[in-house]
Amino acid sequence: MLDARRAHPAAARRHAESYCDRVARFFAALIVLATGALLLAVFWPQLLGLQRAPVFAQAVSLRGAGAAVALVTALILTVVALLAAPARRFLGSLALLLLAFTVANVAVLTDRGFGSPGFETATDADITVLSWNTLGDAVSTDAIAQLAVETGADVVALPETTEQLADDVAAAARRQGLPLSAHTVAYDQVAKARSTSILISEDLGPYVFTGDATTSVLPSVVATSTTGGPTLVAVHAVAPIPSEIMNWRSDLFTLQSLCQNPNVILAGDFNSTLDAFAGLGGTVTLPDGRIVSTDLGSCRDAAEQTGSAAVGTWPTAIPAILGTPIDHVLASTNWRVSGFRVVGDRDGAGSDHRPVLAQLTPAV
Repeated sequence: MLDARRAHPAAARRHAESYCDRVARFFAALIVLATGALLLAVFWPQLLGLQRAPVFAQAVSLRGAGAAVALVTALILTVVALLAAPARRFLGSLALLLLAFTVANVAVLTDRGFGSPGFETATDADITVLSWNTLGDAVSTDAIAQLAVETGADVVALPETTEQLADDVAAAARRQGLPLSAHTVAYDQVAKARSTSILISEDLGPYVFTGDATTSVLPSVVATSTTGGPTLVAVHAVAPIPSEIMNWRSDLFTLQSLCQNPNVILAGDFNSTLDAFAGLGGTVTLPDGRIVSTDLGSCRDAAEQTGSAAVGTWPTAIPAILGTPIDHVLASTNWRVSGFRVVGDRDGAGSDHRPVLAQLTPAV
């Protein structure tokens, strides 16, 4: 007996086409599910403990740019789906996933805040902290000193700033009535990026530089008060590029340890967003009995406290809303943040980082 499909070629073709359609739908569904899982992991890697893993650490730090790219891609897929009927369901599903990814990231960024530039009236007990990665002395002495004087900075953290430039800035500031003293740690003299400097107001009293454990590839400077003031740390963690991912994690653990100090202020280039800090904080009971969450060790992030944690500090080549907020000021809970802003009017000064400014008031 002849096979029915051989006897009826049209039926055989329909059967083959139906089989191919089922296979195509299966693989299309598989791709949609895999894409959804990947987007979820990129959106919230903390869910799977991937916030400090290669690829995911870099991807989640660019929430603004990622949301913009996802939105544009979703629009393109929607147009193509309207023109290509056979692939409409598949492309439409991908477009919906990308749209959901965009909306979710915008929600997170909105919650973290796009800036609250208002500062409370400063008191004599306040400490004003300025941080600026100068891209290996690419910013001029006058530009740094002018900003420090304008803001009345008591502490200036300067990653990638050599001893000579730091000394020149301190001298220029003193000539304008701001009594700053400079100290620099350099791992070598070959690359300016391997220097970090800190300028401290003489009004805060004497500080000593203890040589405590610091970050691995790029130096951080630890300054300890001899009169009971806060320990000050000018931070420069290495970037989480694939070849340095282990050193980057080590740097974050070092900074977490420094943040266990009950009276400490850290400022600088952490090369990390709040997402990378996930799991490195905890909870602290304040003197008034409130229990608050911390971001790193026992420290809280000044940008997050003031609704500014979505404002990108790097790179200056793109709008701050699309950039990544990797420059921070963090303080132990005996300090209250009474002002914070990302300084957005110095993008042409030479650095690829925007300065950040915080005003800290003793908590009562």
